[in-house]
Amino acid sequence: RDLAALFEQAAERLPALLPGASKEQLLYLYARYKQVKFGTCNTPKPGFFDFEGKQKWEAWKALGDISPHQAMQEYVATVKKLDPSWNPQMTEKKVKESKTAFGGPVVSSLYQEETIREEDKNIFDYCRENNIDYVTKAIRSKTVDVNVTDEEGRALLHWACDRGHKELVSALLQHAADVNSQDGEGQTALHYAAACEFLDIVELLLKSGADPTLRDQEGCLPEEVTDCKAITAALQQHTAGKA
Repeated sequence: RDLAALFEQAAERLPALLPGASKEQLLYLYARYKQVKFGTCNTPKPGFFDFEGKQKWEAWKALGDISPHQAMQEYVATVKKLDPSWNPQMTEKKVKESKTAFGGPVVSSLYQEETIREEDKNIFDYCRENNIDYVTKAIRSKTVDVNVTDEEGRALLHWACDRGHKELVSALLQHAADVNSQDGEGQTALHYAAACEFLDIVELLLKSGADPTLRDQEGCLPEEVTDCKAITAALQQHTAGKA
């Protein structure tokens, strides 16, 4: 039987099996689906606070360069394990999308990002999208305060650093964003940029007056939330230079 056709039938079967699947199985399937459809993972790692996105990215990234053929075989085998009675020889009925706790509001978002309707967007959504024109116009027109925060105390600068939008970070700083603003957990934009391993943004923040000695509520310095040696070195050198 054609493996590609079998894979597509397995993908159609999956939504009905979600209630009985573990999160580990869903991540396993997600990674192989992406490997089949897009090949080896070469997309940027999601932001620090996109926990679900990071889990999905890491699962896909861990596959390395395994072949689409192997990924399809493993995907089909897992679906069969979830539903031993599944008979791919039979015509598959389209399964309506249902709500699930994993992957967003609907099943399809296991495989694609949820989109937000234009009329439902707020300034933080435009910031996450790296819509520099919209954000800067809103700030210049005084429609939005450059230091406005969301319900978690995160400012636009936090979000821009989290997503790695260097040009937007620069624009926000030029419009007098508070470079040392701390969110609800005491973390600064420097914590975010360091944790997400954006060295160029860390350097930009330091040049703009970011204080690498500010600790969050757990007592962590920006240099203590990153695994990037270059960022740790840059932060330590900056601190030593100020001593």
